[in-house]
Amino acid sequence: MSKLKIAVIISSTRDARFGEKPAQWILEKAKERPELEVELVDLRDFDLPFFNEAASNLWMPSQDPKAVAWQNKISEFDGYIFVVAEYNRSITGALKNALDQAYTNWNKKPFGAVGYGTVGAARAIEHLRTIGTELQMVSTRSAVHIGSGDFFTVWGGGANQPISAIEQSIGPSAKDMLDQLVWWGQATKAQRANETQAAQAAE
Repeated sequence: MSKLKIAVIISSTRDARFGEKPAQWILEKAKERPELEVELVDLRDFDLPFFNEAASNLWMPSQDPKAVAWQNKISEFDGYIFVVAEYNRSITGALKNALDQAYTNWNKKPFGAVGYGTVGAARAIEHLRTIGTELQMVSTRSAVHIGSGDFFTVWGGGANQPISAIEQSIGPSAKDMLDQLVWWGQATKAQRANETQAAQAAE
């Protein structure tokens, strides 16, 4: 099977965000895996409007060209790693809007998460998993949670050390998450290909 194409999605767009630091770390970790081809995808680069379509693209094509460009981009990938900030016990508004701007493009693909903050974005990642279920996605069991002392060790407002300073703490969960992403990515990619072949044969 060809390599799985995976997007590492930075989900915070605010000027003072921390997300680029863990995003670059997990990007490099994922690139070490021979099964994966990995690309960084930054929500800042897409300037998405708030969702304003008549319905999701499950029911009709989207009209806004920025939404369509986003859908086309995420369609390139076999799976995703979301870099998750926690805002008031949930994901960022920017990420929720990006998820809502597509539907069919997310279907039958796996995702993992790297969360950060005082509780490692644990509540936000659980919310993301619930949203992913509705989008017909598969969540990895394991996620990376950069929380408590680990967070203040690497956060710019704390000691601002490199992520490597806490790798002994978070490295095992990153490996587990990537192992699971590869397994589910290969399984879902194969099944999507089977479904495409069956549909073409029925035409």
